[in-house]
This record gives sequence, structure tokens and C-alpha cells, in this order.
Amino acid sequence: MSIFDNIDYTRIPTHTAIIMDGNGRWATNKGLERGEGHREGIRAITRVVEAASKISIKYLTLYAFSTENWKRPIEEVNGLMDLMVYAISQETENLKKNGVKINCIGDMNRLPEYASNALKECIYQTREGEKLTLIIALSYSSKWELTDATRKIANDVTKGDLKIDDISEETISMYLTTRSIPDPDLLIRTGGEQRISNFMLWQCAYAEFYFTDVYWPEFRENDLFDAVIEFQRRERRFGKISE
Repeated sequence: MSIFDNIDYTRIPTHTAIIMDGNGRWATNKGLERGEGHREGIRAITRVVEAASKISIKYLTLYAFSTENWKRPIEEVNGLMDLMVYAISQETENLKKNGVKINCIGDMNRLPEYASNALKECIYQTREGEKLTLIIALSYSSKWELTDATRKIANDVTKGDLKIDDISEETISMYLTTRSIPDPDLLIRTGGEQRISNFMLWQCAYAEFYFTDVYWPEFRENDLFDAVIEFQRRERRFGKISE
């Protein structure tokens, strides 16, 4: 029996988010430079995007680079930016051909200009994709996002464009970088850690969490399908009691 036979295609998570963890440890365990782990991680992204499309996941968010990652050694940060630009330039046509639309969330102002320009071009080239929206979280963290949203709300209140009494959960959501994206149904973290590392804290209020020991460079199609099958076994109550 194929793993496909265990998937309920009427209950596919609309939005799956992944914290891609374990690149460095994967490389270290194999006696390789950390950069090799990041390069292998790009190949894993290609596999997972194809797998997500195969089972009709509509939104896939990948946590690629956090605001905290800027604290890493400059050589590693520069290497990650160069790798990202190379991967984007290599994959844009394939993404376009396969109906994948690219979106980005995060503090794009901190990215090097050449990286920001490459992303903007990829977003433009894939703008008509309708099969899957691939959201790359770059220079992103929830604390940054919520702080940024709070400043914008305060500014609009000061200008008289927004009344304090009109601020609701929906209002706050509209000031987040994810305002045009549904909240994640399923959050996957690879690499064995069981925490969400300042990622989509607001949006994941009712997401199902799935933790796996598999390092991101080793994450395969079946690993994604296993997570989806586990998601489908769970009862999502959203604060209500079981029926």
C-alpha cells in the first residue's frame, strides 16, 4: 500500500508552515562544512515544494532566516544570502512553469540590495501562479512583526485613521505581514527540537504542531506526507469541546 492511500484528500491542511532546522548539525555529523548543510537544504526545499503541490497544499511557508540569524558569523550570513540568490535564479522558471507563486514575509529592508532585487524579480515572475503559494520567511520573527504592527496601529490612531475601540483581533491581523495569507493549519519543525523559535506566534494560535527528528537536508516527500497524515488523525477543536 502506498502512503498516498493513507492521505485523506478532503482534509489537506490549506496552509502548512515549516521550521527548517538541522542543516548545520547534518553537515557536522557528516564531517562537512556548515555551508554544505545549507546547500543540501536547498535541495530539500525543491523536494518539499513538489510534494506539497502533489497533494494540493495551497500555502507553504518556510522559515528560512530569522531576525536572530543576523547574529551569526558574517561569513555564514553572506554565504546564505549568496546561496539564496543562486537558488532563486535557478528555480524561478521551474516555479513559474509549475504554477508556484512566491511571496516573502519579514524585514526585507535588512536584506542586501542584490538579494532583495533577486527576490522581487522572482515574486514578479511567478505572480500568476495559482497551484501553490510559497511564502519565504526571511529576516522574520514574530516579535519583530508584532512590534512593527503595534507601531503602525499606534501611528494610525495618532493620525485619527483608527479608533482605539475599533481595534480587534482582525484589526491586528490586518497589520501583520501575513495579512493576505490564511493562518497555518499545520506547523512542522525538523531537526529534533520542540519549540517554535519566535515564528508566527500570533498566526499559529490554533495550528497543529508536528515535530520530527529528521534533519532538514534529509526531509523527503514521505516525511511531509507523514506529518499530514498525523495532522488528519487529530481533532481540531479551536477551544470547543469534542463532539
